[in-house]
Amino acid sequence: MTDRFVVVGAGTMGLGIAYVAAGAGFTVELVEVDAGRAEAGTASLHRLWDSAVRRGKLSAAEADTGRDRLAVRQDLAETAEAPAVTVEAVPERLDLKREVLAAAEARGPLLLASNTSSIPIAELATGLRAPDRLLGLHFFNPVWAMPLLEIVVGAATAPDRVRDAVALAGRLGKDPIVVRDLPGFATSRLGVTLGLEAIRMVADGVASPADIDKAMVLGYRHPVGPLELTDLVGLDVRLDIARTLQRAYGDRFAPPPLLAEMVADGRLGKKSGQGFYRWEGGTKA
Repeated sequence: MTDRFVVVGAGTMGLGIAYVAAGAGFTVELVEVDAGRAEAGTASLHRLWDSAVRRGKLSAAEADTGRDRLAVRQDLAETAEAPAVTVEAVPERLDLKREVLAAAEARGPLLLASNTSSIPIAELATGLRAPDRLLGLHFFNPVWAMPLLEIVVGAATAPDRVRDAVALAGRLGKDPIVVRDLPGFATSRLGVTLGLEAIRMVADGVASPADIDKAMVLGYRHPVGPLELTDLVGLDVRLDIARTLQRAYGDRFAPPPLLAEMVADGRLGKKSGQGFYRWEGGTKA
């Protein structure tokens, strides 16, 4: 496997993937069409490296090496041809992801992947010339701390690409699971189910968000509660996933009205500063 890694999208997940890939020795090209978001994303990555040095996770020299491996582009056409891996990490919209994957395929990556958490790979592969190269690489937030990588195998995915993905997981320091291409895969179906029910409990006045989360952390040993996790993932992202799963499996995944209302009000969680919790400077207040 060569050492060039392309990430499309400088949102929370794209930044995390780029950071981990650079740390694993890849030369990383991060593509973000929005100049403001690209600048903010670059600053966020530099803060990650600075934080890792302060916490003793990296030496200053290692952090500088990681920075040197990163380049930011505003267009996929500016990236080098034939990278080892291209991962799209754009918002969870089928039309947008198809458009990005088609453009990425034209650059000739060995492994083409989507960080989708719910859209079937078969639907994303529609229109690709080589759907055998496409699979899902579903990372978890924060990417640098979460060890799981969900590898989603489409009906057309070549066995060699699955083996490449498993090898990539090892290089990135991830522990993979390999799952069939069904909406929501394994993790989103389970995680969204819990998150939606927690939101319904808030709407029903069962308990405060903090106490609902505390019940799952202390009673079930979850590292973080479902409502705080929803804030971290983004309420808009959770809403998109719920709607995708509702179309696939019916109203058991119907998003609660409270979730739709909060998204409409711009209360998206950590990235907007307000969700089920208030966030200041990226920290839960």
